Amino acid sequence: MHEVRAVGSRSLGSVLARVASMIATYLVLVGYFIVAVYPLVWMVLTSLKSGRDIFLDPFAPPDWANPCWSNFGNAWVTGHFGDYFLSTVYVTVATVAATLLLSAMAAYALARFVFPGVKPLLFYFLAGLMVPMQLAIVPLFFQMKAMHLLNSRPGLITAYVAFGMPFSIFILTGFFRSLPTSLHESAVLDGASEFRAFWHVMLPLARSGLITIAILTFIGTWNEFLMAFMFLSGEGSERLRTLPLGLANITIVSQYRSDWGMAFAGLVLAMLPALLVYSLLQKHLTKGITLGALKG
Repeated sequence: MHEVRAVGSRSLGSVLARVASMIATYLVLVGYFIVAVYPLVWMVLTSLKSGRDIFLDPFAPPDWANPCWSNFGNAWVTGHFGDYFLSTVYVTVATVAATLLLSAMAAYALARFVFPGVKPLLFYFLAGLMVPMQLAIVPLFFQMKAMHLLNSRPGLITAYVAFGMPFSIFILTGFFRSLPTSLHESAVLDGASEFRAFWHVMLPLARSGLITIAILTFIGTWNEFLMAFMFLSGEGSERLRTLPLGLANITIVSQYRSDWGMAFAGLVLAMLPALLVYSLLQKHLTKGITLGALKG
């Protein structure tokens, strides 16, 4: 009888421990969700307030009877947000396309072919992951100046692609190594050239890895500030500015008066594309990083 009670007590204690652990886990997750989401909600609500209301009570909700929708129009027109937006779209799309193409070709060659120096070459690319951008920005600035690429979108895109390729090659190399060799051999035996086998057979099979690289490159380029500030800060480069530079300048309007309502509206407009892309493709992002890391 005592043994039955002891076993029952241990079972009850184990159940209570699991329930307590589950409750603690959910509380931590809910707390993290609130911490992560609240700043975004506060930013959206603040974008609907006037500058006076923001200073009087920054954490109060906007006047729903008279929200300041004009902040978004002012940000787009007066703050030249439309120009910054189009410039960022151009730079981001070009960077994503170039990074995907070059990284995929390099990763495919490193993963599928055996030639002298393949491992040192792979380690050479991966060494780029260990170089902080802040450490390379000064010598890169002078190199870009010598190549007459300062204050130009091609120069900025080239720098973004160079810094994005090491991680992209690391992920895609793992994907290409995981693909069956028989598919490549069948395509070649059917008369396909090496490039055609890569483009029409192997590349579509690495779709998850490509989507992962595209998302990370998109978000990183869309929000990047330091290199854009260094390479697009010369005279006459106002029309080339990207969103982070524009947002840094959008708070200053006529006679150096800060328009915080317009600034928060600009932040909301800048956040929406990245948030939308991540929300739609985050399933592929999680899958791509996991598979690429494990198979690499």
